[in-house]
Amino acid sequence: MDYNALKDACVAWIRGWFEKNGPKCNAVLGMSGGKDSTIAAALCAEALGKDRVVGIAMPADGQSLNGADEICSYLGIRYLCLPIGKVESELDALGQYLEGGFSLQTVQNIPPRIRMTVLYAAAQSLDGMVANTCNLSEDYIGYATLFGDAAGSFSPLRKLCVREVIGIGHALGLPSRWVEKIPDDGLPGSCPDEEKFGFSYGTLDKYIREGVCEDPSIKEKIDRMHRRNVFKTEILHIPAFDPGFPVL
Repeated sequence: MDYNALKDACVAWIRGWFEKNGPKCNAVLGMSGGKDSTIAAALCAEALGKDRVVGIAMPADGQSLNGADEICSYLGIRYLCLPIGKVESELDALGQYLEGGFSLQTVQNIPPRIRMTVLYAAAQSLDGMVANTCNLSEDYIGYATLFGDAAGSFSPLRKLCVREVIGIGHALGLPSRWVEKIPDDGLPGSCPDEEKFGFSYGTLDKYIREGVCEDPSIKEKIDRMHRRNVFKTEILHIPAFDPGFPVL
C-alpha cells in the first residue's frame, strides 16, 4: 500500500471537512500518548497548520501523561493539561442506589466520558472541533466508550485499521517509539490491548480487510464482539412509524 498517498488523502479530507464545517476553527484532540491520538494530531497539524491544533492531556488521579506533553511539543501544537482528578465522588453518590455496586466496566467507562465533557468544554471556548481518534479495528469490536472516546465531531482514522494507521505514522516521519507503541488503555492494573482481547491486531486487521481468520474460535469471538457493539458506531436510531402529524 502507498502510505504516503493514504496520508495525503487523510490530510485532504481533514482540510476539506474544516473548510465546510468550520473554516476558522481549531482541531481539539485528547492526547493519551498513544499512537492514534499522536497520528491524528500530526495529520491535523499538516492539514490545518500547527497553530490550529490543540492537544489536551487529561490524566486521572495517579495517572501519568504517558508522553502526551512531549508529543505535543514535538508536533509544535498547543498543549493543555487538564487533569480530571478522582471520580470516586460520582461513584459514591450513585452507589447508594445500587445494592450490588458498580461493575468494573462501569467504573472504567466514567473517566473517558468525563474526558469527553472536558474536551467539548475546551473546544467550545477555543473555537474548536473535537476529534474522535478511534480507528476501524477498535470500532469494529466495540473497543471504545459510547459518549466517551467514541464521541467527536470528526473522525480522521475511522476507516483505517491499526496497520494502516501505523503506516501513515511512518509516512508522517514520526518517531517509531510513538508509532509502534504497544496499545494499552492506560487504566490502573490493566494490560495491553491484545492480551485483553485474546488475539492480535494483526489477526483482527486481516479478518476485517481480507475476511480471513485461521482460528475458528477467534473468528467466532471477533464476530460476537462486532455484533454486540456495532450499535456504538451507528447513527442514533429514531422510530420509523408515522406519528400522525408533520415531522420536519
